[in-house]
Amino acid sequence: MSTRASDTSLEGQRPLSPHLQIWRWHATMATSIFHRASGVGNYIGAIALTLFLIVLSGGPESYASIAFLFEGALGWVTRIVMFLLTLSYSYHWLNGLRHLVWDAGVGFDPKVANRVSWLVMIATPIPAIVIWVLALGVAQ
Repeated sequence: MSTRASDTSLEGQRPLSPHLQIWRWHATMATSIFHRASGVGNYIGAIALTLFLIVLSGGPESYASIAFLFEGALGWVTRIVMFLLTLSYSYHWLNGLRHLVWDAGVGFDPKVANRVSWLVMIATPIPAIVIWVLALGVAQ
């Protein structure tokens, strides 16, 4: 006997879609969600960087209009946001490399996929820190 969509005896017994409360969290699930979130952050950061470069191209007068972003306490907030953006780019890059490996058909075993996902999450700060150390070393 088949059930029809209009059969109400099954209503309330099962979810309409796999829900986050049903699935046991694992590293690949987290990296998927973080990848999407970092992608959104990267778009916002790219827009902000583009606007910043447009202002810089206007010369010292136009830079003076945004110089307050780099002074005092707000300057530290700006630096923290810039570091978080670098961290977001770093994560997205490393996770993209993981996906390239998957595109080659390698690493689909659940244990391997989880280990590589953890590796991506743990290694994310390394490129960001290297970029900032190099940038601050050149600036001084």
